[in-house]
Amino acid sequence: MKIADLINRFTVYANPSWCEKWDNCGWQIEPGVLNEDARVLVCLTPTLAVMEEAITLHANLIFAHHPLIFYPVKSLQTGEPLTEMVRLAFTHKIGIYSAHTNFDQVEDGTADVLAQILELTDVSPIVPTQQGLGYGRVGNLKPALTLQNLLATIQTRLNPPKLIFSPTDNLQQEISRVAVLGGSGAGYISEVVKTGAQVYLTSDCKFHQFQESRDRHLILIDAGHYATERPACDRLVQKFQSLNLNWVQLSQQDEDFRQFLP
Repeated sequence: MKIADLINRFTVYANPSWCEKWDNCGWQIEPGVLNEDARVLVCLTPTLAVMEEAITLHANLIFAHHPLIFYPVKSLQTGEPLTEMVRLAFTHKIGIYSAHTNFDQVEDGTADVLAQILELTDVSPIVPTQQGLGYGRVGNLKPALTLQNLLATIQTRLNPPKLIFSPTDNLQQEISRVAVLGGSGAGYISEVVKTGAQVYLTSDCKFHQFQESRDRHLILIDAGHYATERPACDRLVQKFQSLNLNWVQLSQQDEDFRQFLP
């Protein structure tokens, strides 16, 4: 399949026009590869390490969740990571394409995959954006789990380096309704409360957002940005494999960018 055909099929599924105004979905760098047979390296974040990996593997498209370029570029100077990414992309003819907030909303997107990992049922968006689509997912646990068992399940299935959650004196309380949103989702706490969820799994939560959640009787769980979004990249690989591409692989050079002392 040609790269142009792959991108056209993807835009039907998750149109870049659905992304938020602050976001930058779609082509980041297109160095004249549209008519080449797609060899795709999927990653969470396009970095120099991922670019070097793409060069080594002879990929011609880096398909990333996070954009390479968030804001208008004012200059490109030698020694800057963005400049080097651009140089290598054109030198080696490797395109960089991003599916960010448009991918967050769709079926099998970042939130949907989290809901599937936790085996939630009767799932619906936390914040609907259009018919059947929206940010986050909320659903039911059947059977219900104790909070302790739910935390253990999240730790096992997402494998975050650290799991942070709201203070509680009852780890044995039964949890039957859970909301999830991959990436930075603490700004949706008010919307989550309206869904009747007892627990909200997301990431990048601040001190006072844990306080707000506790005060609103919502257990906030922060599993980290990488752990909550990386599974959706793996699902993208599976979707692309179903299209019988010549070659597609999940990056092994994606990074969490955080380390924790034992």
